[in-house]
Amino acid sequence: MNAHNELAIKDCLDSPEHQQAIYKKTLIIIMIAQVFGGAGLAAGITVGALLAQDMLGTDSFSGVPVALFTLGSAGAAMFVGRLSQRYGRRTGLSIGFLIGGIGAAGAVAAAVTHSVILLFISLLIYGAGTATNLQTRYAGTDLAKPAQRATAVSFAMVATTFGAVAGPNLVDVMGRFAVSIGIPPLGGPFILAFAAYTLAGIVIFIFMRPDPYVLAKALSKAEETARVKESVTSSSKNKRGVVLGGAVMILTQIVMVAIMTMTPVHMGHHGHGLTAIGLIIGIHIGAMYLPSLITGVLVDKIGRMPMVAAATLTLLAAGILAAAAPADSIVVLAIALALLGLGWNFGLISGTAILVDSTDTATRAKTQGSVDVFIALAGASGGVLSGIIVAFSSYPALSIGGGIISLILIPAMIWYLMGNRQTGKTKKQAN
Repeated sequence: MNAHNELAIKDCLDSPEHQQAIYKKTLIIIMIAQVFGGAGLAAGITVGALLAQDMLGTDSFSGVPVALFTLGSAGAAMFVGRLSQRYGRRTGLSIGFLIGGIGAAGAVAAAVTHSVILLFISLLIYGAGTATNLQTRYAGTDLAKPAQRATAVSFAMVATTFGAVAGPNLVDVMGRFAVSIGIPPLGGPFILAFAAYTLAGIVIFIFMRPDPYVLAKALSKAEETARVKESVTSSSKNKRGVVLGGAVMILTQIVMVAIMTMTPVHMGHHGHGLTAIGLIIGIHIGAMYLPSLITGVLVDKIGRMPMVAAATLTLLAAGILAAAAPADSIVVLAIALALLGLGWNFGLISGTAILVDSTDTATRAKTQGSVDVFIALAGASGGVLSGIIVAFSSYPALSIGGGIISLILIPAMIWYLMGNRQTGKTKKQAN
């Protein structure tokens, strides 16, 4: 532990106000990094499927790029989570973003050399940026009070909006820039991703001092008696909470990735160009992140369960509307993709809050990283299956299927609530 962290720990133990000041400073740093991270994330998502389609000459494997960088993000999620557990958020997040930047640079090289193998390898590495962008939300909760946790997540996510919306809408600009320096136009967005992920890593490495997770662990250790007591009395609830929080994020990820992945290909088949595709994906990603401030407050104020229910209903509506949208209607498809992003937003923030509520500070980063592995694998599965489903069926079938899958969250919530009710009865009998 460095001297900067040791001094901050002493000050926080002496002054809760100082702890809140560091919490607010951490949120600002996270928000700056997420602006860059969002741009890196969105740029690659927008053209990844199109680049693979161009190289392979078929739609059947159009879901592979998203599958690859979400599969890569699974391994990176574990890696970043373990690094954060051992060395703190600053080390884990900065290294994760920088590795993602290397993957983006590799994708540019693949576009230049027209090498499918290099593209697939690069997308796996690029997934580190995706995983890190997602795990950055946890850093905001490290020093947050329980009633601030969802709101803290929302600050990190809403900052992503600025970069995430700009990324897809810079597709044409970056494409023209790429052509001007002798690179295929679909390599342009990955140039943006390289710069954005690298800057995000640099911001976190330089400015995230003291480290919020190192500080949170030390503060928790200083209150060990209360912490151990809480861990013993709520272990059953914690296990169910980890399962439910993970299930909410995993299922919403599957539905969102599957429908989002094939939307650019679906639009391309019906004559829509890169500008229209970039607009739709920009609206979708904006809906994923922009409502976060309101969502975070709602999750903290009205509760985790009502917002999980809202996520389920919103994703179902998105699937139905995407399936029913006329092929030439940009407006209807935009509304469907906006609802898809909003449902994901509800699910991610409420699921994250449930997970943080249900984990102990000493092992929280490792648990968060493990859950994010399954989120990434879920996204990879959704990406691969989406291309196969559309190739052998249709985009409407994929959209309806995604909406139906989201309904699994209803029995999951019932299981969680019944378990908590039973635990409450057991505690009363013990007393």
